[in-house]
Amino acid sequence: QVQLVESGGGSVQPGGSLRLSCTVSGINFSLYTMGWYRQAPGKQRELVAQITNGGSTNYADSVKGRSTISRDNAKNTVSLQMNSLKPEDTAVYYCHPLFTGSWGQGTQVTVSS
Repeated sequence: QVQLVESGGGSVQPGGSLRLSCTVSGINFSLYTMGWYRQAPGKQRELVAQITNGGSTNYADSVKGRSTISRDNAKNTVSLQMNSLKPEDTAVYYCHPLFTGSWGQGTQVTVSS
């Protein structure tokens, strides 16, 4: 059974930073491309960033240059460093191993002055 536990969300002012982390169990983590997704109220879930098992990364245009995704295969964790946060970054953030049906409970990010 796949388990995904996201953490690191919170409330910050515009321009602030947060580092989200996700601990994964129940799969051979190192083999999977991992993604961070977000869902804002009334909107569809969208891909924020992804990292392949080889370490290649891809970012949504909305966060490119402000965010960095990374992984630690020894610890089965994937992280998302988010800088220069904007109010439009407010959402629940989820990590997700691609091509699985597994999602965690998410972590709330709120950016507001």
